[in-house]
Amino acid sequence: MSIWLFRAGRNGEYESKFLEDKRIYLTWDGLNVDLSKYQDRDKLLQKLTGMYSGEKPNTIRNWASQIYPIAHRIEKGDWIVLPSKMSSTIHFGKVVGDYVFDGNASNPYFHYRSVDWFATDIPRNNFDQDILYSFGAFMTVCKITRNDAEQRIKDMAANNWKVKSAPQKVFADADDIETVSQTNIEEASRDAISKYIIQKFQGYKMEQLISEILKAKGFTVYHSKQGADGGKDILAAGGEMGFGSPKICVQVKSHDTPVDRPTLDQLGGVMNKVGAEYGLLVSWSGFKSSVEQERGNQFFKIRLWDANDVIDELFNNYDKLSSELQAEIPLKRIWMLSDDGEE
Repeated sequence: MSIWLFRAGRNGEYESKFLEDKRIYLTWDGLNVDLSKYQDRDKLLQKLTGMYSGEKPNTIRNWASQIYPIAHRIEKGDWIVLPSKMSSTIHFGKVVGDYVFDGNASNPYFHYRSVDWFATDIPRNNFDQDILYSFGAFMTVCKITRNDAEQRIKDMAANNWKVKSAPQKVFADADDIETVSQTNIEEASRDAISKYIIQKFQGYKMEQLISEILKAKGFTVYHSKQGADGGKDILAAGGEMGFGSPKICVQVKSHDTPVDRPTLDQLGGVMNKVGAEYGLLVSWSGFKSSVEQERGNQFFKIRLWDANDVIDELFNNYDKLSSELQAEIPLKRIWMLSDDGEE
């Protein structure tokens, strides 16, 4: 069994289709050609060079290395890793079908393999940093082999997606482009910050962090005392002394499982009880699909923040946070050249 990383679009625009269709797609634009006829890599490279004549030779070679596997290297029983762009989670599937080319499909869904998504919405924080580095490859498709990743991921799956206590391996030497593609430094940095925060800000301390972010955004904040709070961890409002609008009721969840629909429904009830105009549900480990499906329906009433959203708010308001909180989360800005990555 091998483990393959797939990405569902640069911004996760194909993620829902991957999951709903129970497939992985090769999402190169205009690639309406049967890849099963190109078992010879050099012939595939020649074909792609003709189809994408405006691209640089190195780009075409890189694309060929990612396009080839779906038809010729990925096997039934292999596992698929699909990092979510919608939340701080990762989806896992097992390939159950052969390569299919459908020339009549809409662009770019010409190529697919059927997949059993056996584990979805697994929090990124559950994984060791070196595994997350592999998940953070810039490439759309690549095989994950470093650091005994295959066995470690299988062990986690058998252990309810918790890391077994074992010494963390250091990085192995690079072997080929499919196993050692360029790491997304920004994503790796966010993962490191995320792990640091959840280690220091569990439970009530996470509520304090959200409270401080809301204060930095200009709200007057009431933070319930530790213990039973009736579902209103934080109340926030604008205007003098918090007597203006918007009036927001906030619930904060820092446990290691995604929040489900009943928690969202509970927030709606508490909002009515306290007279809040809007709600904010914060779940460090993200949200189950039953909650994600409600984003549109609740758009004018409730906002959902996962770890990525909290980190974004932390970045955007860092200079306005108290010196005490800045000392607890010491960050610095680093400028670097932008890399658009591949496909």
